[in-house]
Amino acid sequence: MTDMTGKVALVTGGGSGIGRATALEFAGRGAAVMVADFNLEGAQETARQIGAAGGRAAAVKVDVADEGSVKAMVAEAVAAFGRLDYLVNNAGISAAGPNVPLHEVDLKAFERVLDVNVAGTFLGMKHAIPEILKAGGGAVVNLASTMGERASAGDPSYSTSKHAVRGLTQSAALTYATLGVRVNSVGPGVIRTGMTEAIFEDEQTTAWLKGVTPMHRFGEPSEIAKLIVFLCSDDASYITGGYYPADGGWLAG
Repeated sequence: MTDMTGKVALVTGGGSGIGRATALEFAGRGAAVMVADFNLEGAQETARQIGAAGGRAAAVKVDVADEGSVKAMVAEAVAAFGRLDYLVNNAGISAAGPNVPLHEVDLKAFERVLDVNVAGTFLGMKHAIPEILKAGGGAVVNLASTMGERASAGDPSYSTSKHAVRGLTQSAALTYATLGVRVNSVGPGVIRTGMTEAIFEDEQTTAWLKGVTPMHRFGEPSEIAKLIVFLCSDDASYITGGYYPADGGWLAG
């Protein structure tokens, strides 16, 4: 396990779910963590948990779809810890339930998903990568999804956004491949987070999802966090431009 003492990670959407688990994983390896979230209280709670375990963390409110907010977030991370080595673009939303057909999706809701999931990823990289370069290089991990590989019939905005994240990731990886910044994406399957709570409220849907997942269980945020932090670590020093699903075998089925 790579020791990340002296390194600094910035995690968006760090106030809950996969983001919180990722922040805790970074801290457990010795990195200082700037926890960013639209929900400041959630980010502060993550930072509190890190501090209680003996780590270093700070929290900041961010709207990843707003460039000024993202720029300020990166500046706060550098001001707090003196450098930036890793960025995890985890913040994301969905606009509609999984069974909502395209013709019933509101355009503004569709655009909001793209603003957060795609523009937010772009803006995070735009403002964080220059600081990562100043620190001598590092890594970026963007959160895609299995729906960025295999679309579903409902909620076209989410699937569209996650396909776009994969394209952004590959473009950035090629741009910075010789400059010391590696860029990868991960594709979580069905993970127990606040975003998926509605799914688990429906017993029939829950049973179906378990049945079509080869491992017959759902993932936990900590399982995705370990993959994310591995991709940021020196153990992944020859890995860039890739997409790595963690889906219990979903895409293999």
